Amino acid sequence: MKALVKTAPGVGLDLIEVPEPTVGPNEVLIKVRKTGICGTDVHIEKWDGWAEKTVKTPRIIGHEFCGDIVEVGSLVTDLEVGQFVSGEGHYVCGRCRACLAGKRHLCGNTQGIGYHVDGAFAEYFAMPAANVWVHQPGIDPDVAAIFDPFGNAVHTALQFPCLAEDVLVSGAGPIGIMAALVAQFQGARNVVLTDMFDERLALAESLGLKHTLNVGREDIGDIYQRISMKEGFDIGLEMSGAPSALTSMIDHMVHGGRIALLGTPTREVPIDLAKVIFSMLTLQGVTGRQIFETWYAMSSLIGSGLDISGVITHRFNYTDHAEAFAVASDGRSGKVILNWE
Repeated sequence: MKALVKTAPGVGLDLIEVPEPTVGPNEVLIKVRKTGICGTDVHIEKWDGWAEKTVKTPRIIGHEFCGDIVEVGSLVTDLEVGQFVSGEGHYVCGRCRACLAGKRHLCGNTQGIGYHVDGAFAEYFAMPAANVWVHQPGIDPDVAAIFDPFGNAVHTALQFPCLAEDVLVSGAGPIGIMAALVAQFQGARNVVLTDMFDERLALAESLGLKHTLNVGREDIGDIYQRISMKEGFDIGLEMSGAPSALTSMIDHMVHGGRIALLGTPTREVPIDLAKVIFSMLTLQGVTGRQIFETWYAMSSLIGSGLDISGVITHRFNYTDHAEAFAVASDGRSGKVILNWE
């Protein structure tokens, strides 16, 4: 089968023939339809410091996908051929304290598909049945392909109730936009989304987000009067990883405000702990998705009318992967999809 592989350390990816995976007794074989390019995949393609430390080559990359089950292992009883699925890309140990307590998203031994183990950027992908998510009938396959990053957005946006609250979201990448949409869908009084790129803010506005701010030109304080806010934001969703975004967010929180942190900094972030302490702020780290509570929430949100399809701005055939990765890494696009059909 064809697969997109990091064959050796260095810049670039190779589309090559590899053996089709065999299916273990507790696994299923999935014929991949669509995949989404994640920032993690871009890191691997560029072979930055994180990739060099994390990825052993050769490695089939990719963890955002959807497809159809074409074979089930001998011990799999709750899945069947023909089901349209995606999957939880974190493989957990099952035996640590968190796993045994039913908190699999907190497993300290997690392995990620597409960087620790072979991923889904291929014509076929074998996955443990316990990680498979069966989609509701009628879901858009493009949306199904990005359930993984949508889950990041939902997990972050549901950390704190947003109903009637003023919410600040920093970072208008695809996950930031989706988090802002989820906060708005929950009934937030105001959702303000910030970024440095006008193209991404324009995309957010086209999807129904009313309040955007280019922090390269404006100060967050400038929006207070526009949204009739006096004391600061109740909830912050930090999706960018930019140190300046977090420090600015802390400065603009109401006393007792709550911040969920998904964006991963690439350098140290200087935080004024006195401000955190005396403003009685809550800072909550977030990674991945709750397995599988977040997935239930994701499906329910889509089924209830939340439309995230507009966050997808580009679609390519998998043979045009070089062009697709160039678009995904330019900082101005929305979500980029590869078609493997």
